[in-house]
Amino acid sequence: MVAWNNLRKLSSIAVGTGAGLAVYYYHRLREPNNLVQNSWTTSEKPVNEAAIWDQDWDCRDPKSCVRPVKNDSPQEQNRYNNELEKMRVRATRHIVLIRHGQYLDAGDHDKDHHLTELGRLQAKYTGQRLRELGIEWDKIVISTMTRAQETSEMILKEIDHDPEKVKHCHYLREGAPIPPQPPVGHWRPEKSQFFRDGARIEAAFRRYFYRAHSDQEHDSYTMIIGHANVIRYFVCRALQLPPEAWLRMNINHGSITWLTISPSGNVCIKHLGESGYMPAKCLSNRIPREVKNVV
Repeated sequence: MVAWNNLRKLSSIAVGTGAGLAVYYYHRLREPNNLVQNSWTTSEKPVNEAAIWDQDWDCRDPKSCVRPVKNDSPQEQNRYNNELEKMRVRATRHIVLIRHGQYLDAGDHDKDHHLTELGRLQAKYTGQRLRELGIEWDKIVISTMTRAQETSEMILKEIDHDPEKVKHCHYLREGAPIPPQPPVGHWRPEKSQFFRDGARIEAAFRRYFYRAHSDQEHDSYTMIIGHANVIRYFVCRALQLPPEAWLRMNINHGSITWLTISPSGNVCIKHLGESGYMPAKCLSNRIPREVKNVV
């Protein structure tokens, strides 16, 4: 009996001590200066301003398109809510960016820069891939440079499309959008080229990247056939990444880059330089020094 009583006392002490420790640590962990942090987290630090998403990046946020409330009256609030509802977007825009096929940089003029045999084959594979996706294109926009035009000819042969929806745009021509970071030693265009090309490429971005109109009832699909520098710059701008980072990514010839703009204005990337539908021997991303036959 004595042993049983001692055991009961020890159990009570252990339970009481355990409960006390649990309460103590619970309150300690709730104190601001004692938060448990993993080595990789930065949750205690304020978010960098550059990382905060700009909801009105395309100047089409419904709240920015509606006259603000003047007073607290019910009539004014109803007016605001009704106008806001009319501006609400319901559809998603899909923008599919295609890089031209491999070409040979022979000659001083763009008209001499024709696709190689491999470049034509890459464009054909891309067209077949787009046909398999079964997309009904609302708009197809093509750079006016020779390699993009020849790529589009190969692609359009493979897909169903409305010729009336095919447009050509000189804003999409290849160029130097902005000085890259980090700088690269093998490619140093003159500053005047960045000023000239950068303004044009930025204008192209604003022309084609925006959320759907409020009267758009169904999702839309736009294909843009262009160039690596322009596509990479578009990706950085659309995702609100530093545009100077455009040269940190690489995309293959004939590859597919797919961006979606949701009704809220949020942008996400589904594919970046996708080219897995091509045989490995057909993959390339640089201008060749010599032309090789594709077997």
